[in-house]
Amino acid sequence: MSKGKVLITGGTGQLGSDIGELLLKQRYQVYSLSKKELDVSNYEQVEKTINEIKPDVVIHSAAYTKVDLAEDNQDTAYLVNAIGTRNIAIACEVIQAKLVYISTDYVFDGNKQGRYNEFDIPTPINVYGSSKLAGENMVKDFHSQYFIVRTSWLYGQNGNNFVKTMLNLAENGRQINVVNDQSGSPTWTVDVAIKVSELIKTKLYGVYHVTNSGECTWFEFASKIFELAQKRVDLVPIGSEEFVQKANRPKNSVLDHMGLRLNNFSEMRHWGDALEDYFLKTSQKTTDEDIRCEL
Repeated sequence: MSKGKVLITGGTGQLGSDIGELLLKQRYQVYSLSKKELDVSNYEQVEKTINEIKPDVVIHSAAYTKVDLAEDNQDTAYLVNAIGTRNIAIACEVIQAKLVYISTDYVFDGNKQGRYNEFDIPTPINVYGSSKLAGENMVKDFHSQYFIVRTSWLYGQNGNNFVKTMLNLAENGRQINVVNDQSGSPTWTVDVAIKVSELIKTKLYGVYHVTNSGECTWFEFASKIFELAQKRVDLVPIGSEEFVQKANRPKNSVLDHMGLRLNNFSEMRHWGDALEDYFLKTSQKTTDEDIRCEL
């Protein structure tokens, strides 16, 4: 018997696909919709889709995530991340569906000494972070049963991410320069999916930081990637000023899991352990595919 209906926006994306896969295994009836199947900026379409499916839970992972391009495309970023989220929140409130909104560490400016908890006041320093914070506020304004899930430095089997970028760069044999003065917590999408599945079983609504534990710089993250991939590369640490990007990035975006602790959820495992498991699972999947091809 199904545990209930779950609609996932951005369901074919990096995080949405892993959430959908896990919830299917847990016997939920899952509707994973791509941006082509559901334009969240179109309220009539959102209202019609949600009214037809009548989900018990909506996981809103669809977003405009192009951090640098957002600086020159502010209207698009806010249309998707703020207005689109408002549309989802209003439609969910009408049918009293629980809402999970996936947000980001980029709602913080990075100036705090220490980790950011859920009660720290967000002060984003780029358009992307500002638009996601606007989305958080839309959820709070228009919905009563919500989980705002902030995560960071995501990587997974699907979509583009830092792990895949590093492995691709390693193939050309050139020097790889990686920033060593920005700290965060690399997070496997599978672990976020697990925690989201735990949250939606409860009524412990609010804001949660959901990242793998521990912290590192992008350079340290890259070093661990190449260690686990058993690749020798010319990896060079650089400062942020040497790697010019359109949008500002927070120097510190390490998130504390106070919300999980106070509500008695289990702690997230260390990012290094998660990354190791990711490589093991990826390697096993590749091996299985090779065997099927030979058969």
